[in-house]
Amino acid sequence: MKLKLILAALLAGTSLFAQEEEQGRRIQAGPSFLEPLQRRDSILVWDHFHYGIELKDIQEGTPIALPVIDENSIKSTANNGLAIIGGWQMDTVKVSSRRDSIARYDIRAYISLAPEIPGQFELFELECMVGKDTLVFIHQMMDVKEPSIDLETFQPNDIKPQVKFPLTLQEVAPWAVGLIILCQLIWYLVKWLKSRKKEEEKPAEPAHIRALRKLDKFRGEKHWKPENQKNFYSGVTDALREYIAARYGVGAMEMTTAEIFQDLKGSDIPSDLYQEMKDLFERADFVKFAKYTASNEDNVTVLPAAVRFVTETYQQEIADQVGNEEKEAK
Repeated sequence: MKLKLILAALLAGTSLFAQEEEQGRRIQAGPSFLEPLQRRDSILVWDHFHYGIELKDIQEGTPIALPVIDENSIKSTANNGLAIIGGWQMDTVKVSSRRDSIARYDIRAYISLAPEIPGQFELFELECMVGKDTLVFIHQMMDVKEPSIDLETFQPNDIKPQVKFPLTLQEVAPWAVGLIILCQLIWYLVKWLKSRKKEEEKPAEPAHIRALRKLDKFRGEKHWKPENQKNFYSGVTDALREYIAARYGVGAMEMTTAEIFQDLKGSDIPSDLYQEMKDLFERADFVKFAKYTASNEDNVTVLPAAVRFVTETYQQEIADQVGNEEKEAK
């Protein structure tokens, strides 16, 4: 961002600063900053640095004057061997405005340095004139070291390898617990897949056995109570519907009572058994949909009639199969 600041002519030295002090104040403005261009754990010879100051909340149009800094102006015993790489650079860090709509800036100003020799450098103070006031920033110390050299080969030492520390129980424990949990999950998954495979491979249960097993759950007078009759008749007829669908190929699960027995008219069901089942289904419809309460005399006959229908029709199926086999044998 281009600064809209009026930069005064750079001052030639501290004498010109002294003249301006008659018109303004001399203010201690805090520490300066020293930043290496390459991040290291120590400062080495010819490492480049930015040495500078930070100006906060500078109103637009405020004149700023920075001193001229070169090797002659900083020449001293403390700074002997310090090279100036570049002149002043200014960066806008932040721009803000207040109710007066006047822009205000946070600015960083710095020069580039590089030490030519190892040693302790007490860097020079940095001063900056902002308006009529002179801001004085605390100087920095810089400890410069030589690169490590192998005295036998006079070659720079290689980078040290990473230090390896032994593993602790605290580090290993979370991984061990996670591995145990993962193994358990895998074991349960394998066990579940095996059980599912066995169920798929298990031969299908005959329709009459499945129907008789479901009907057997409704034995007992507790199922005949008025409050339980709807579940009782629904359970019995649902078991019979599944059996009829499997035995006669009729879509009994999705059909009404009239539709079921219409399709069963041409089957081999004895007429008395056919009528008995039709009466049972019609009574069940009344109980389920018309809030009809069946008598105990009717309830007693439900389960025996359903079991008789399954067993007799299954026996008829066996007899038909035997007869067909005898015909084929002849």
